[in-house]
Amino acid sequence: MIHSVLIFNTSGTPRLIKFYTPLRSPELATVIPQKIFKLISSRPPGACNFLDVPDLDMTSQLNIASNDRICVVYRNYATLYFVFVIDGGESELGILDLIQVFVESLDKAFRNVCELDLVFHFDEVHAILAEIVQGGLVLETNVAEISQMVEEGFKARKASYAAANPLSLSGGVMGGSSRGGNSNVSSPLSSLQTPIGWLTERITGLNAR
Repeated sequence: MIHSVLIFNTSGTPRLIKFYTPLRSPELATVIPQKIFKLISSRPPGACNFLDVPDLDMTSQLNIASNDRICVVYRNYATLYFVFVIDGGESELGILDLIQVFVESLDKAFRNVCELDLVFHFDEVHAILAEIVQGGLVLETNVAEISQMVEEGFKARKASYAAANPLSLSGGVMGGSSRGGNSNVSSPLSSLQTPIGWLTERITGLNAR
């Protein structure tokens, strides 16, 4: 099982923290990531990308059996560390591949993902992760399928926002340009009016009466 997914920058600032196993106390949501980052950031570049963590006493901090083997699997991409905390039920090599799937899915969603994308679009990052992992179990590993589901969810949220906000621009606050896409690509919402057009139509209608 996957117990947690974490993303840090190289300074140790968390950019994503997701626990699938309940913590024994709320303070551990801060303590555990700090300990894990200190552990992996001190390792040399050529070191193995997964390691057991008996010194962190994870079984006493997470609601899991004390005889479970807890392992940290991580990869470093540019200024970001992607970290999965797993037990003996998962394959370390399989999780390394899953991290690659996660990163490729982020890269497709944001067109060359960077740290700022994780900061300003954290809701989309969580949505992408939810397509890959649910409840600590792996759901999907096909990047194309993940990207398609994420895009459909994005379009649904954008349509919902536009329907609830008639004064919004046709692209919405989450338009394609904000995600690094081509703003000229046609959209189901491209026929929506701009605020100026919407107001002009109503003012003209008032004058006609």
